[in-house]
Amino acid sequence: MKPAVRTIPFVKASACGNDFLLIDAALAPPDAAEFTRLICDRHDGVGADGVEWMSPHFSSDLAIRLINADGSPAEISGNGTRCVAAYVCATQGKERVSILTGAGNKVCSLTSRRDSEYEFEIEMGKGTVEPEIVLKISSGEVRGIPVSMGNPHFVILLPEFTRGWQSQAGEIQTSPHFPEGVNVEYVVVDSKFDLRARFFERGAGETQSSGTGSCASALAAMSTGRADSSVKVHAPGGTQTVRRVADTIFLRGPARLLCQGEFFLS
Repeated sequence: MKPAVRTIPFVKASACGNDFLLIDAALAPPDAAEFTRLICDRHDGVGADGVEWMSPHFSSDLAIRLINADGSPAEISGNGTRCVAAYVCATQGKERVSILTGAGNKVCSLTSRRDSEYEFEIEMGKGTVEPEIVLKISSGEVRGIPVSMGNPHFVILLPEFTRGWQSQAGEIQTSPHFPEGVNVEYVVVDSKFDLRARFFERGAGETQSSGTGSCASALAAMSTGRADSSVKVHAPGGTQTVRRVADTIFLRGPARLLCQGEFFLS
């Protein structure tokens, strides 16, 4: 009699096209990074930008550990955190969800719900904006603003998107200026209250959206006087709203639970 094939259950969720698999950390195989690469593969796996490994925590509703699609660790994803909040809301009925991330505790407050789609506003904490710097890459020089949202960002403000920005972003990520890598945002300011953004994230490449990237984009635009609070950040996957109260940043946007299933271990 053949032994039963081991499976690992997952829930898939998406926040503005930025998709994640939510998995109980107690079920993680010994090499969680390699497993994450396998399950996130868009052809031979389920497909996702990363896995949020969830654990119980004594002072929060959940603690989460994010591993990117390429197996690399990350401090936080605003969109991934919101996806986990939607899962907690759906399974436990909570409308205020406290989640411990690698960038500290984040409180997610439910603002609306329709079927399997939930909208939350997350208190993201204080962002740090540094002076603009110039990086030298193969195509020339590129100016950008370093921003930290508990994870590193490099925000490039420009009049319009150009072809080949993905290749440039990939080169920026390997710059010696960012020894731990960096998330790159290209941002067009349409008005004081509307931005368009494109995202190239550590461990995932181009993504349809980014929560912390939206915050970083808004902060960079605000710091240069190009935008005011609150500002809408429009991305290919959808729109999120960033507002600033004193030094605290709040991020509001949707998260949708897509499906659940089991992944077979070979």
